Amino acid sequence: MSRIGKLPISIPAGVTITEKDNVVTVKGPKGELSQYLDPSIKMTVGDAEITFEIDENSPVNYKQKQAFHGLYRALINNMVVGVSQGYTKTLELVGVGYRVSNQGNLVEFSLGYTHPIFIQLPKEVKVETKSERNQNPIITLESCDKQLLGLICAKIRSFRMPEPYKGKGILFKGEVIRRKSGKTAAAK
Repeated sequence: MSRIGKLPISIPAGVTITEKDNVVTVKGPKGELSQYLDPSIKMTVGDAEITFEIDENSPVNYKQKQAFHGLYRALINNMVVGVSQGYTKTLELVGVGYRVSNQGNLVEFSLGYTHPIFIQLPKEVKVETKSERNQNPIITLESCDKQLLGLICAKIRSFRMPEPYKGKGILFKGEVIRRKSGKTAAAK
């Protein structure tokens, strides 16, 4: 049995959870999220917590049921936390001349290419950019959907991946890049 799957999820105040036709819907103050739930997993919603159990009668093999047990518990937990507290990711642009600005959910990047890069973010994601003198530009992304937020951060990072020689690129705030020495160090 999955260690993660056995843990109950506590339901915060203001969050409602409904299940219909194997689709779980979680509503809260920050938004509403839905997730398909495999029929081999039984979800029980109590007054203050949600528990998950493996359905022994389903035709799926046992190893797959165990994997689903932990997976769906984690996904539903992320949804509950997202609609009650929300998720925030902060990205930092490290490099000379790197700039970022936004107008609503349209974000413009200047990353040393011959052209600016524009990305239109979904309406579920709130974006805030900050550029101060002698500081690296910062992008703050906020959403109730952890999976969507991670996808957007990965897409933005792909514009300029951090490189190990000069440490330039788009980094998560507080991320440390493992630096490499160049060719001159090898000649000694």
